[in-house]
Amino acid sequence: MKTSKNKLLSKDILERAKLVLKIESDEVKTLANKLDFNFVKAIELLFHCNGRIIVTGMGKSGHIGNKISATFASTGTPSFFLHPAEAQHGDLGMVCKDDVVLAISYSGETEELCKLAPLFKRIGAKLISITGKVKSSLAVLSDVHINASVKIEACPLNLAPTASTSTTALALGDSLAVVLLEMRGFKADDFARTHPAGALGRKLLIKVADIMKTDDDLPKIPLESSIMEALVMMSAKRMGMTCIVDKDNRAVGILTDGDLRRIIARGVDIQEAKVKDVMSEGAQTISANSLASEAALIMETKRINHLLIVNENNQLLGAIGIHDLLEAKIL
Repeated sequence: MKTSKNKLLSKDILERAKLVLKIESDEVKTLANKLDFNFVKAIELLFHCNGRIIVTGMGKSGHIGNKISATFASTGTPSFFLHPAEAQHGDLGMVCKDDVVLAISYSGETEELCKLAPLFKRIGAKLISITGKVKSSLAVLSDVHINASVKIEACPLNLAPTASTSTTALALGDSLAVVLLEMRGFKADDFARTHPAGALGRKLLIKVADIMKTDDDLPKIPLESSIMEALVMMSAKRMGMTCIVDKDNRAVGILTDGDLRRIIARGVDIQEAKVKDVMSEGAQTISANSLASEAALIMETKRINHLLIVNENNQLLGAIGIHDLLEAKIL
C-alpha cells in the first residue's frame, strides 16, 4: 500500500485529532435535536417485545450493532446480534414472530438488509431501522425509522463512516438501552447479576456475611478481661484487634493494635489493667446483610480498619477488617 510522503507535525496531529472529536461531538448534539416521536414508538416496540431484540447490520454498522446488542443484554433486555449474510444462509431461523429487529444502515440501501426486511415482516417480527436517509428503502420498509443523518463525516474525504456509525448510531443505541433500563426498573443488583465475574459484580453482590470472621476465627473477649488476655487473643487471631462483649454477648467496644501501643506509651501496667478501662467504646458496627461495598465506604469515611457485625440486639456475630475487603477484591 502506498503512503503519503507528507508528514504531519505534532501540532498538526493534535489539531486534526481535536477536529475529529469536535465534528463527532457536534453531530451527536445535532442528533439530539432531531429526535422525534419515532424514537418513542421505537421504545414502545422494544419495551413491549415478548421475544428478543435482534440487532443487525453489515460492515462497521454491524460492529456497532454488536455493541448495542451487548448493551441491551447487559441491562435487562434480552438481545443478540444477527449477521445479515449469515441470516440468508440459515440463521434467519433464529428470528421469531415475537422478536423486534433493529437494523442499522447509514445509506438505508444495504443490499443484505433490504433483502431481509420483507422476510422479517413475513415472520411477524417488527422492524426498527436506524439510517441517515429517511426515504431510503430500509426506512420505508420499517415499522419505525429513526433518523441518524449527519452533515459531515470526520474522515477528511467525507467517505469513511465515522460520525455516521461510530458516533451517532452508537449514541442512539445507548439512548434506547438506557431509556429501556429505566422503564424496566433495572437496578444496580440486576446489573451485578449480569456482570458476576467483574469488579462491579463483586462490589454489588458480595455481602458482609460472605467475608466476615466468625466463630473460632473471631477475636473476642469478655468485658472483664485483662489487657494481657486481650494481647493473647489478638496474637492468636491475627486481625489486629479484638472485640469486647458483655455477659450477653453484646458488642461494647474494641481494642486494636493502635490502642495497645498508645496504652504502653502511657505507661499503663498491662499485667493489671482491664480492657474495659482502656478500650474504644461504641465501636462502629454493620449488619451481616449489608453489602461489603458499604463496609468499605464506612471504613474509608471513618478512617478505621475494622467493623463489628451485630444483630438487631447488638449481639456480636462477627468482624471484618480492611484485609478481608482487599482479599475479596472489594477494594
